[in-house]
Amino acid sequence: MGTRILVTGPTKSGKSEWAEQLAAQQSQAVVYVATSRLHPDDAEWQARVAAHRQRRAPTWQTLEVPTALPTVLKQATTAECWLVDALGTWVANRLEQSEEHWNAEVEALLAAIAPFPGTLILVAEETGWGVVPAYPLGCTFRDRLGSLTRQVAAIVDVTYLVVAGFAIDLRQMGTLIAAPQPDSASGEA
Repeated sequence: MGTRILVTGPTKSGKSEWAEQLAAQQSQAVVYVATSRLHPDDAEWQARVAAHRQRRAPTWQTLEVPTALPTVLKQATTAECWLVDALGTWVANRLEQSEEHWNAEVEALLAAIAPFPGTLILVAEETGWGVVPAYPLGCTFRDRLGSLTRQVAAIVDVTYLVVAGFAIDLRQMGTLIAAPQPDSASGEA
C-alpha cells in the first residue's frame, strides 16, 4: 500500500496548488486525474480549467475522468503518483444518482482508495462553511461531499486543510472523529 493524502479547503484557498506541489515532490511519474466535465459555453469554467492545465508539468499524464473514478484508480501501480482534482466535481457529476446508487459509488471509491499502491493525492472542496443552499439539489451536493470528504479523511494517511494559502496537517493538529454512518431513514450520512 502506498501513501494516501487528502487536501481539502474552500474555493481559491490554494488547495489545488498545494496538491500539485506535493505531487511534484514525488519521485514517481504523476498521473493527473481531472474529474470535471468541459462546459464549452461557460467561459468562467473554461478559464479555471485552463489555469489548472497551465500549472501542470508537461511530463504529467492527464486523464479526464468525470464519473468512473473508482474503476480508473484501480489501474494504478506503485511507480505512480496520482493526483485527483477534485472530489467535489466528481460528486456533482454523480448528483442525479439515487441514494442506493450513490452509496454504492462511495463504497467503490473508498475500496479503491484504501489499498492504493502508489501515492494518491485527493483534492476536495469544503462547501459546508457558508450559506445553506436554497435548493434541495444544493443541499444534497453539500451533504454528499461533506460526508464523502469525512469518510476519505478517515482512511488516508495525511489530511491537509488549506485556508488562505496555508496548509495545515490536520492529523498532527487535530483529533479524528469517527466517520459518519449512513442515516437509515435517508441513506445520507
